[in-house]
Amino acid sequence: MEEIRWGIIGCGDVAERKSGPAFQQALNSRLVAVMRRDAEKAADFASRHGVPKWYHQADALIHDPEINAIYVATPPSSHEAYAVAALAAGKHVYLEKPMALNSEGAGRIEEQAKNSSGKLVIAHYRRALPLFKKVKELLESHAIGKPLFADLQLLQPPKSSVVAATENNWRINPAISGGGLFHDLAPHQLDIMLHYFGAAGEATGYSANQLKTSEADDFVSGLIRFRSGVQFRGLWSFAAPAAAAADRCEIIGSKGKISFSFFGEAKVVLQQNGQEQSFSFDNPTYIQQPMIEQVIGYFQGKNANPCPAGEAVEVMQLMDAFTAKGTGVFK
Repeated sequence: MEEIRWGIIGCGDVAERKSGPAFQQALNSRLVAVMRRDAEKAADFASRHGVPKWYHQADALIHDPEINAIYVATPPSSHEAYAVAALAAGKHVYLEKPMALNSEGAGRIEEQAKNSSGKLVIAHYRRALPLFKKVKELLESHAIGKPLFADLQLLQPPKSSVVAATENNWRINPAISGGGLFHDLAPHQLDIMLHYFGAAGEATGYSANQLKTSEADDFVSGLIRFRSGVQFRGLWSFAAPAAAAADRCEIIGSKGKISFSFFGEAKVVLQQNGQEQSFSFDNPTYIQQPMIEQVIGYFQGKNANPCPAGEAVEVMQLMDAFTAKGTGVFK
């Protein structure tokens, strides 16, 4: 099969810690070039990771004839422009989450993908991690009977260890991130809920800027009625005291409960028939590598799309519904 020859747009902290080296370690994959607007930092990343080429302009990387796939790892404000340009050039695209600043932008990216010879995958990589695959396996084997509802809480202090540290905290600048820390972390969680329970029927929620330490809302609540009948309640606060910190998700069924966290210990707890069973997992060194391997297989025509654009658009629609930017009714 054809080798996937990658270019990365945005070689910052995500590419450094979570994904970049995985493109070099996966089979039938090679990292050819990286791009960052700061030429010195682009050159430094390339030198440290053994990447042969670097650019400081995205257009030059997109039109490099040696590259056939592009990983867009910039902040969300530039996702749409870079993804659309890469797809228009016929390149495959692996696009970081959140897909765009809002669902309208995400829809435009999806539309471009439909008219491109390139393929598009969204980087909701938790789908490929052992913990989340185990939860899906338990649900599909009816370990807790019929799933009834899911309850999720992510309560964090303003300075939280689950948030990536960067030189410039763009994650709390709505013009760059689309919102606040909710927009950075909730896409992982909402994607998994859709992955487990299928399409949403209705959604509603509220958001507020309670501490007013930035322009971004630091509180979000949301309710979802899935078409499958499963109900969901989510609560996100990034203004909580450290003593109230929580990262938990519980899925309750007619015969038991599954508990796990999204950003903490890689452990699943199954409770059924008065008994408790735990499953622990080790995450890969580069946490996106299992997903990247599936992405490569999809680009080569070996397997299905591990995260289609349409499903990521729905994640954005849910986020918009929770923060009063959307209708909350899904067709």
